[in-house]
Amino acid sequence: MAAALALVAPLTGCSPSSAPPTTTAEKPKDPLAFEEHDLRGEIVGLSAERRTLLVHHEEIPGYMPEMTMEFRVGAADFSVFKEGQRITGRMIQPSPGDLQLDRIRIIDADKERVIAAAAAELRQETQIRGRAVHREVGENAPRFVLYNQEGELVSFDRFRGRRVVLNFIFTRCPIATMCPAATTKMTQLQRLAREQAIPDVEFVSITLDPTHDTPAILRSYAAGYGIDSGNFSFLTGPEVAIRDLLMQFGVLVEPGENLFKHTLATLVIDRDGRIVHRIDGSQWSPADVAARLKRS
Repeated sequence: MAAALALVAPLTGCSPSSAPPTTTAEKPKDPLAFEEHDLRGEIVGLSAERRTLLVHHEEIPGYMPEMTMEFRVGAADFSVFKEGQRITGRMIQPSPGDLQLDRIRIIDADKERVIAAAAAELRQETQIRGRAVHREVGENAPRFVLYNQEGELVSFDRFRGRRVVLNFIFTRCPIATMCPAATTKMTQLQRLAREQAIPDVEFVSITLDPTHDTPAILRSYAAGYGIDSGNFSFLTGPEVAIRDLLMQFGVLVEPGENLFKHTLATLVIDRDGRIVHRIDGSQWSPADVAARLKRS
């Protein structure tokens, strides 16, 4: 691949100290301190003003019995939450007394079955392709079903008959020349397509960090860029499905603890679902892509 790996977050590590080792007594564990735990339950109340959810959660084995607790919501779009929704999330305590629920996902058993079946089909296809897993220009794009920023199921078949400009990003990317630049250029291209009356164009950004980037997080991210969601889908789904799509679209990702090394690629897919153009890196011109779309 033409693009070189780019560092998306600084690597940190430990090195041996020249000071002699010392022995200290282990500090007793605070029995009231909260740890991080996965949580599953039902929203029984909420406060948009305080951005808190009142959740009746199931027992957390070995840690906490079933009970009702209030949690603060972080970066997610709060408007998607409603009383009666079944959810999963990650309970954390960023500071003493501050209970927060992160990675919140709304549970819909029917949608989950569709997503799981599509992920299994994609996994099988990736295995069958083997060393030829990377789809070149001229090949059909892989089929998939993922969640968009509204929590709706989005199948790639939905885009048949329309051109698609597709890339991969993640919302926590801190390097301005990487994901933020890619999203800014996609936003500029969307505006140019609207101004130039270029018809039948969809914009798709798939997260490479599905554990964190829930639909509610993606909705908040899109709003932060002032994106018109009418023809711009931010997609997330099972980690295995995202990994297979990265391989099939030829995007290299090396995950680590709280960081990613990854390449950038922007692909243009025609009305028949065929990859017709690929741009590696973030140094591309929205005007050039708009002109290509007008000619096609």
